[in-house]
Amino acid sequence: MLGRSRGGIWRTGAVLVAIPVSVPIAAILLSLLAIDVEIWQHLQATVLGDYVINTLLLMLLVGVFSAVLGIATAWIVSAYEFPGRGLLSLVLVLPLAAPAYVVGYVYADLLDVSGPVQTALREAFGWSYGDYLFPNIRSLPGAALVIAGVLYPYVYLLAKASFSRQAGVLYEAAQTLGASPWRVFSAVALPAARPAVAGGLALVLMETVADYGVVEHYGVPTFTTGIFRTWYAMGERNAALQLAACLFLIVAVLVLLEYWGRRGDHFNPVSRPRPLARKRLSAPAAVIAITACSVPVLFGFALPFAVLVSLSVASGDPLWGSQFLRYMGNSVQVATIASLLCLLGALWLGYAQRLASGGLLSFGLRLATLGYALPGMVLAVGLLMPLTWLDRTLATYFSEAWDWPVGLILTGSTFALLCVYVARFLTVAFNSVQSGMLQIHPRFDDVGRTLGVRPGGVLRRVHLPLLRPALLTALLLVFIDVMKELPATLILRPFNFETLATRVFRLASDERLAEASTAALVIVVLGLIPTLMLLWTDRRASR
Repeated sequence: MLGRSRGGIWRTGAVLVAIPVSVPIAAILLSLLAIDVEIWQHLQATVLGDYVINTLLLMLLVGVFSAVLGIATAWIVSAYEFPGRGLLSLVLVLPLAAPAYVVGYVYADLLDVSGPVQTALREAFGWSYGDYLFPNIRSLPGAALVIAGVLYPYVYLLAKASFSRQAGVLYEAAQTLGASPWRVFSAVALPAARPAVAGGLALVLMETVADYGVVEHYGVPTFTTGIFRTWYAMGERNAALQLAACLFLIVAVLVLLEYWGRRGDHFNPVSRPRPLARKRLSAPAAVIAITACSVPVLFGFALPFAVLVSLSVASGDPLWGSQFLRYMGNSVQVATIASLLCLLGALWLGYAQRLASGGLLSFGLRLATLGYALPGMVLAVGLLMPLTWLDRTLATYFSEAWDWPVGLILTGSTFALLCVYVARFLTVAFNSVQSGMLQIHPRFDDVGRTLGVRPGGVLRRVHLPLLRPALLTALLLVFIDVMKELPATLILRPFNFETLATRVFRLASDERLAEASTAALVIVVLGLIPTLMLLWTDRRASR
């Protein structure tokens, strides 16, 4: 059967592919064995409570906002018919194209005291500062609203798929019992979609705890900002690793929640999947439905995108030209290399899973695909210390044995950055490759083996031609994710190595959004590519 006897090299390779994830996790967990009591007492007396409370409150608020937006919009477009429903069901995904830190920078600039909104209010009503009460966007609730406005599509997509798959039959059964539309939603459709909603919320919360750009810009001390400050401002790298270990434990709970959600979805099918028969709304109700579905897209994507276009045209990056192209070239360079490495690793893992099974392979697969659930900052700080030790060891060896001052080979180049990118985004490529592999019937492998072709030959001559669409999708998705990655890039980038993401961060941190708009706009436009692919896939599935 597919050459299981020759799967040893593939199993071993799967474990090797997991090294970029296993090394930072091991470094983080081992740091707990050397706790400096004095430093932790200082953290506990000053900022640790704020980190814990703010992180948990941010997760709670983002979870509530995302659940309300995602579930409400998913039910409206699934259960009701109204003008523009088809278009709105598609564009509700668009906020995923914009990184949360870009949207956060836009709203901080718009709603600040000196921003255009408050300035217009003062001019229109003759007010002076202090005559009116305006909510402070740079706060924990403001950060939660911004992050939820970008991430709610995770809940929306999974809830919409669940409503479409299960709610049709359940709705008919509830109607025969005389249930009202609200009763059908609250007592029938929503409980049936609970596993999908739980899985979507887990993804939202994973991205929330990984965020650095929004919380740093909005002055909300969380674990991510605490790790960064402890590492750089205090110079306590071991304490930063231990803070990262605390964040790792939070993420582990979220991973278990996401697994629990998918498990519930698997064991909660209905016998006759059927799309929901949509009810046509009256004109007033249709206006409410259109408004409810338009607001998240307007504030989560359309308004920030329009602001960036306006600022980029009116002002833009003063370094536009060869210098800006160098930043873009750096981003494209590391994104291309990381995409190819992730693609090779995902292809190896996918084919190893097809050839063999067992404890070693399962362990390697689970470990290698864990990285996407971990914040980029956690992976970065966990990887930097082992690589620094290895760098110094190599430099000492070459200097003493060969009288060759090589300097910092690993941490002084993009090597460390690429390792974190591979560890973080290998899962994205693997999911796409695995999906393509499942569509290839095992008989193709059996025929190739009966003709005396080795597993590598079957992969090269049979699978690769059939996997081209899946491989292209994997390559593109990882490329865009790397272009948007911020915290890991800030920590591990070599000296004088600027990318589009770090350019946006640096300029926006100096309140120079007009100059940062060009790089931010490029990132958002690139982010539209996988989002449009997702829309196209969803449209094909609905048909």
